[in-house]
Amino acid sequence: MKYLLAVLLMVVARPALAADEDGFVPLFNGRDLTGWVNANCAPETWSVRDGKIFCTGHPVGALRTTRQYENFILEVEWRHLQSAGNSGVFIWGTPISAPGVPFLRGIEVQVLDHGYATNYEKQNGKKSDWFTTHGDVFPIHGATMVPLGKHKGSRSFPSEERSKGVGEWNHYRIVCNNGSLRLHVNGKEVSGGDDCNYRKGYLALESEGAPIEFRNLRIKETPSGNPAPELVAPVDPGWQNLFTGLDLRGWRTNAATATRWVAGGRIGLKEGAASPDATLWTEKEYGDAELLFDCRPAKPAAGKEGVSPAVFVRGRDGKGVEVKLSGLVAGRHQRVTINLKGRELVVKVNDKETQKEMLPADAAARGAFGLRDTGAAMDLMNLHVREL
Repeated sequence: MKYLLAVLLMVVARPALAADEDGFVPLFNGRDLTGWVNANCAPETWSVRDGKIFCTGHPVGALRTTRQYENFILEVEWRHLQSAGNSGVFIWGTPISAPGVPFLRGIEVQVLDHGYATNYEKQNGKKSDWFTTHGDVFPIHGATMVPLGKHKGSRSFPSEERSKGVGEWNHYRIVCNNGSLRLHVNGKEVSGGDDCNYRKGYLALESEGAPIEFRNLRIKETPSGNPAPELVAPVDPGWQNLFTGLDLRGWRTNAATATRWVAGGRIGLKEGAASPDATLWTEKEYGDAELLFDCRPAKPAAGKEGVSPAVFVRGRDGKGVEVKLSGLVAGRHQRVTINLKGRELVVKVNDKETQKEMLPADAAARGAFGLRDTGAAMDLMNLHVREL
């Protein structure tokens, strides 16, 4: 009996042993999202169902790995649960979204259902010449790549149509080596690119409007090519997402804020008479911390002067130290960081220091961040905070 039990244990253990000997390790444990970070979505956007990663598709955003990868072979299976579903696998991505968009900067391996192309053809009377549903590869939002084979711009089109439709599982094998990427769809190489920048960064799964499932994610790392610093994505310094992309959870609201602020992809402030009671405050308080967000002030009406957006720091009981953000260009998203350490406050716009000042001696040591109602329309997105 003992001998039989030992044999059975050896048989059961063989698949795991074979996987280890093959050099692959799982990226998903089948139980929870350990090893992954919800970059900019609602808490319910990403979950685990029946041993698979499930995505609602709302809002647009990403679930990324906790660590960066450089050279590797990545395998993942996916299936759309709705016709015309859209998603992607991001390679060598940034830890948070690029300025003004909900997407990470990186190389996108397209995950698109055939219904998307069918709808395009019905609406336009012809097939698309700028995308396919069989494994396009392309750089997005600052990334660069030289596409292989048939392409348009920097978008590499697949050499064969091999992906399956809604409800069916597809297998991607993505081989990355020293800035070169090759995509295999259901067993055959079809597309890719060279000279990618970045060529080391985070891996991510995309939420983009429709439910989708992922399973059997595994990776085999290969030796580093020691890329130059400019070819490596920024390392996450500890950003925490402050906006669900859907609503104002995590912010203190009341009747006044409900009439002045709207949420859905972005946090928007309506044009109108300013109300001090309509300031949006974070529910959590912070001491030394850095706040990051993308701000797009609306263009003022003809003959009127623009109003500078403003943020409160170290807020308590509806009051705080006001920081007016000077120099922002109307009609354009700009990335703003407010770094607060002790009493010293430093503001940067698009990585350039624009303000530096000392908080009053009686300022609170800890407090909430507040988005002030200035009466001028604007929208904000990609709101993050990190404690220093």
